[in-house]
Amino acid sequence: MSGEAAFIAALRAIATSDAARGLADDAAVLEFGGSRLVLTMDTIVEGIHFLSDDPAETVAWKLVATNVSDLAAKGARPRGCLLSYALSNEAAWNARFLTGLEKACGSFAIPLLGGDTVGHVSGSPRSFTLVALGEPVEGVSVPLRSGANSGDTIWVSGTIGDAGVGLALLQERLQADEASQAALISAYREPRPSVALGLALAPLVSAMMDISDGLLIDTQRLAKASGRSAIIALDKVPLSPALLQTVGDDLESRISAASAGDDYCLLFTAPPAHEALLMAAAKEQDAVLYKVGAIGSGEGLTLLHNGAPVPLPHHLGFQH
Repeated sequence: MSGEAAFIAALRAIATSDAARGLADDAAVLEFGGSRLVLTMDTIVEGIHFLSDDPAETVAWKLVATNVSDLAAKGARPRGCLLSYALSNEAAWNARFLTGLEKACGSFAIPLLGGDTVGHVSGSPRSFTLVALGEPVEGVSVPLRSGANSGDTIWVSGTIGDAGVGLALLQERLQADEASQAALISAYREPRPSVALGLALAPLVSAMMDISDGLLIDTQRLAKASGRSAIIALDKVPLSPALLQTVGDDLESRISAASAGDDYCLLFTAPPAHEALLMAAAKEQDAVLYKVGAIGSGEGLTLLHNGAPVPLPHHLGFQH
């Protein structure tokens, strides 16, 4: 068990409220007075979630987007957010962050309600936290990670691996043509989760979460939470033209894409009988869904490529 997993397991003894969902989900769901409130919180840290020379505007965007992605995965409409901000003495950087924050909050329709400002020690990594509040659709269950059933199909709502390649480009580990580079770096710095799609899919799925740490590790988490096994067909994982132009289309590049983080699209399971309904819901939102695998009995994660088994890589995705 990783250090992060062991720490979260220890926290479960403290987080005993039903709203915490056993700390096995992306968000808490608080019920009160006949209403429900979805709560999530994400922190981003310089050097871990963003680079030191990333523009302040995109740091703010990513902070909001990662939280909104969790709400989308729970089929919840954003209702507000609270910001914890480490205020530095770099006035221009702070101003650019606020510009990005205003743009992101407006784009995702999530009003800023308050928060906290603390001092930032010069030279230390920047760190920012956002709490996001959302409201699920009345009469629709909030999707769990743990609801997948044997026989369900596994879907994603966007291309995989773009952000990982964008990070590699920024770190000068790869090179790309100008158009591909712009698209891939944008995927890393400015993810664009779709709340509307999450709302549309919530009544149709058996389990749903967002892909933050990588398709493989997040699928493994969903399957484990559901007490099931999962199969991912690597040849079915959607890759963007920009990624293919940059790293090609072989088994190695597909494993790399599937184990990269920061995709922030939806990962969900559904009964095969719901396929037509899923596709219709996606079409209404001008979105595309991709079927990438299946849920089975037993436990564990299995990878296939063109029908042949593939050994699991040592690295399935990002872990603290």
